[in-house]
Amino acid sequence: MAQLTLLDLAFIAGYLLLTLFIGLYFSSRASENVGEFFLSGRQLPWWIAGTGMVATTFAADTPLAVAGFVARNGIAGNWVWWTFVSGGMLTVFFFARLWRRANILTDLEFIELRYSGRAATFLRGFKAVYFGLFINAVIIGWVNLAMFKIIKIMIPGINPELTIVGLVIFTAIYSGMSGLWGVSITDAVQFIIAMAGCIILAVLAVNSPVVVAAGGLKNALPGWMFDFFPSWSDTAGSSMTSGAFAMPFTSFAAMAFVQWWSSWYPGAEPGGGGYVAQRMMSAKDEKHSLLATLWFTIAHYCVRPWPWIIVGLVSLVMFPGLPANQKEDGFVHVMNAVLPPGLKGLLIAAFLAAYMSTLSTHLNWGTSYLINDFYKRFFKPEAEEKHYVLMSRAVTALTAVFALYITFFVLQSITSAWEFIIQCGAGTGFVLIMRWFWWRLNAWSEITSMIAPIIAFTVISLFTGIRFPNSLFIIVLFTIVCTLLVTWLTPPTEAERLESFFRITRVGGRLWKPVSDRLPDVKADHGFLALFADWFFGVVLVYAILFGTGKLIFGEPGTAILYYAAAAVAGFMIYRDLSRRNWKTFD
Repeated sequence: MAQLTLLDLAFIAGYLLLTLFIGLYFSSRASENVGEFFLSGRQLPWWIAGTGMVATTFAADTPLAVAGFVARNGIAGNWVWWTFVSGGMLTVFFFARLWRRANILTDLEFIELRYSGRAATFLRGFKAVYFGLFINAVIIGWVNLAMFKIIKIMIPGINPELTIVGLVIFTAIYSGMSGLWGVSITDAVQFIIAMAGCIILAVLAVNSPVVVAAGGLKNALPGWMFDFFPSWSDTAGSSMTSGAFAMPFTSFAAMAFVQWWSSWYPGAEPGGGGYVAQRMMSAKDEKHSLLATLWFTIAHYCVRPWPWIIVGLVSLVMFPGLPANQKEDGFVHVMNAVLPPGLKGLLIAAFLAAYMSTLSTHLNWGTSYLINDFYKRFFKPEAEEKHYVLMSRAVTALTAVFALYITFFVLQSITSAWEFIIQCGAGTGFVLIMRWFWWRLNAWSEITSMIAPIIAFTVISLFTGIRFPNSLFIIVLFTIVCTLLVTWLTPPTEAERLESFFRITRVGGRLWKPVSDRLPDVKADHGFLALFADWFFGVVLVYAILFGTGKLIFGEPGTAILYYAAAAVAGFMIYRDLSRRNWKTFD
């Protein structure tokens, strides 16, 4: 590959300087207190909070992963993550307002807001270290390795290991200086840069001489590659010669009807959680929290993936000989092949933006756990705010160093990590959802829901031939049964804690009746039927826009209009309900 030109380097340097400037600009504001550092003073408008969520889930590895799904299984291969739409909309209409209303600093603080006793204290501290440090470092490691691959292919003249170390240090510096304010603003800028770069790449790729000479994508590839839905068969898989991507219906059912509500996965936690909850809690009010999460869900599924899908299809035409385990690399090879001088720098800047937005959010979010839910909770509860901000900056740096260690010395030996995390969190979602709506669940319920799936996964892996996603049925059932047994065998949460939680969140619902009957003065939420209607129309809205856009791209405007009409009806129904809602009722 030719060396980067001065114009390429100018794009990259300009992006890095802009990011550093934003970090410096917000550094004094973030220094005021941990509320500013971790939640932007709860003043983010919906479009910044929502765009931050989208930017964070737009990591350097995401376009490569989607391109790999498409290259191996056609467009229908994306159902491995499209099934999470239902869970995303559940968060929008049922949980966004509740997270903002809870008025807590982190979603782990919720544990002692909702539960009582030593079990709750242990659970909060354990999850702070487990998720804030270890799981967070693994996620950062995935993103680092994807960026490592991009640098190695696109810029072979530099040392990729040292480059990753430098980028992590740079990101830790600006995110440590600016807190969530700086992270959120840079996220919005980074999302625009990353999307612009991917759209330009897709346009250049589909108009490249190789694709044009083949008569376009539809003539160059089998028709089944453009199907939006898999076909059903007794065995999963596809090939360029055997025909359409197929999977057993039970496997599709496991992902479409079980996975989205039952399994914990970062960025798609049932009931919201992690950095998604952090952005909801940082919004101005409940309305902004809901709109932020709605925008995130629409942008996540409808706006971002089509450029990646197109590049994945182009990679099959340009590089048909790539082995199955290197299909993701096709995305980077297409970049290398079609980008002229100058635009190479823009695309590298776009991937830097995607990479650094994820990295900065994870550093800030993980640090919020380690400071608020571990250090402050157990070691120094009465210190001044500036002390916690100083410690937050130090822990941000330490987390970055630990993530680098995981990247280069641990993670490369882990395979199928995605499936591993999905299965080891299968069934946990039942508690993460129901802890809001059923008074009887306690801290032991949540602890059990974390341990049971690991036990079930281990037994299934060692002693049966059942594999993902069919394993989800067994793991989820086992986890829920164990959780309910432990719930009834252990004492409920203290009455005072339950009453306090109900007063703060005013969650409502029949499953809180034993508590709400003791609090007749509390004005609780009602209208769950309307929320379910909004959820249904939200799911229709996302899938209709997603498929309508795809049909438009691939030259089927008549079908696209039908999909967009369905989206318009669904959007109108949601708008009508939200416009009638009194958002000041609970202020």
